[in-house]
Amino acid sequence: MVTTTGDPLEFNCPRCSESVNERFYGPCARCREELKAHLGGEPREVEAEKYEPKMNVTPNQVATKE
Repeated sequence: MVTTTGDPLEFNCPRCSESVNERFYGPCARCREELKAHLGGEPREVEAEKYEPKMNVTPNQVATKE
C-alpha cells in the first residue's frame, strides 16, 4: 500500500473497522484521539546509561600500539 504521490489510501481502520481515507495505514483519526486520551501520558526525560564494554572485549591491537 505505498503511494508515491501522497494521495490518501482507502482502507478499513484496524481498530474499529470503519472505512477511512488516510495518508498512512493505521488507526483512523477518531481512534488515534481515543488512544491518546486513554493511553497518552506526559513526556518525560529518559536518561540512558553510559555504554561500557564487557570485560571479555579486548582492545584492537592497532589501537594499543604505541
